[in-house]
Amino acid sequence: MGSGAARIERPGRRGVESLRFPLREFVHAEASGGVLLLLCAVAALVWANSPWDGAYADLWATRLTIGPGDAAIGKPLGLWINDGLMAVFFFVVGLEIKREVLVGELASLRQAALPIAAALGGMAMPALIFVAINVGGDGARGWGVPMATDIAFALGILALLGDRVPAAIKIFLTALAIVDDLGAVLVIALFYTAEVTWAALGAAGLFLIALLVANRLHVRRPVVYAVLGAGLWVAFLKSGVHATIAGVLLAATIPARTRIDGDVFLARGQALLDEFEHAGRDGHDLLTNGRQQAVVQELEAACEAVETPLQRLEHALHPWVAFVIMPLFALANAGVVLDGGAVASLGDRVALGVVLGLVIGKQVGVVLFAWLAVRAGVTSLPDGVAWRQLYGAAWLAGIGFTMSLFIAELAFVDAALLAEAKLGILVASLLAGIGGALLLRRGDPDLPAPGSKDPAA
Repeated sequence: MGSGAARIERPGRRGVESLRFPLREFVHAEASGGVLLLLCAVAALVWANSPWDGAYADLWATRLTIGPGDAAIGKPLGLWINDGLMAVFFFVVGLEIKREVLVGELASLRQAALPIAAALGGMAMPALIFVAINVGGDGARGWGVPMATDIAFALGILALLGDRVPAAIKIFLTALAIVDDLGAVLVIALFYTAEVTWAALGAAGLFLIALLVANRLHVRRPVVYAVLGAGLWVAFLKSGVHATIAGVLLAATIPARTRIDGDVFLARGQALLDEFEHAGRDGHDLLTNGRQQAVVQELEAACEAVETPLQRLEHALHPWVAFVIMPLFALANAGVVLDGGAVASLGDRVALGVVLGLVIGKQVGVVLFAWLAVRAGVTSLPDGVAWRQLYGAAWLAGIGFTMSLFIAELAFVDAALLAEAKLGILVASLLAGIGGALLLRRGDPDLPAPGSKDPAA
């Protein structure tokens, strides 16, 4: 702990690098979780196409009731995952968005302009392609499906490529995906909401006000936000607005302030460590040394005071999301039956719209809008990043998987259309992943920007 405190940096020439550290830590965890996510997706496909396919369907249809008496909530296991556990996923997404807006890649307008522009293009072009193919058809409601980017899978591929890909590309792709997630949340809230029950929505508003008051009163105990957040989730569940939106709203109320600043923590930590060392000179074991135990408790309190509740919750929940919730979601939702009819359905409008939207729309939208932002002078490419590398990242942005599957579940009630959309998501994600990996593994040579004569433009 002492050495860690000694490394606290004041703003200076390494300030930008220190701001990027949380994002790099996030990248590493997401890449690891992406491997497990892939394994669960493959397991779901194998199970759904095995002689035990009936057991696969029956498992997720198993009804589970939670709560006392008339207040109990009963849902199939699959919906508990999609409505319940995925609310925790969206809560962590909300924490990541808030962190990046406050101190990360989205804190500076010029720095944020590139991933924001790229994300907007990467959402608009796939939706337009899908609509153009499905306009007037039964599947037109699924226009939001190809808008999403699955950062876990994308970063998993980048991790396999290792040092061939500069860190700036990983940071760009992560920031793009975070903006993309925010867009997906807005699309779900505005366009994939069932009939609204206004009394329940009013109750959700009261819980949200209580959470905002707790934030303003500097309440830092997680249990307060957990209890109020559970009430917010139940109210949204009853309102008709998708319950996962509660996770993002709850995240926005989590305090991002520290009780003490870095300089105070450094001074207090050094003083406590000096006292710990001095108290140990009497030869007593730590178990029997009351002074050392008191110092350890004070040091623990200082660590808690210098860390924000937002940081603590994000660090505590992220492993559960990456290694439990998202893999479970993949296992429950990626089980598409791959028979002759399914393969033939790839030519149908919904599947075709998803595939072309994710594979073509994403790369065109990301690169075009990024180039327009650079050309307009509102931003620039990160140092050491070439246009060809950004183009490779744009391909990886076409890996929709988790969020695309989630939106597909909301968009399609018809089982045939849902299966068609899921097949399109799986095929598109596979193509986008392979295409992005092949482009990025070739190293540093650049491609000229669209309309530019200078390869380094």
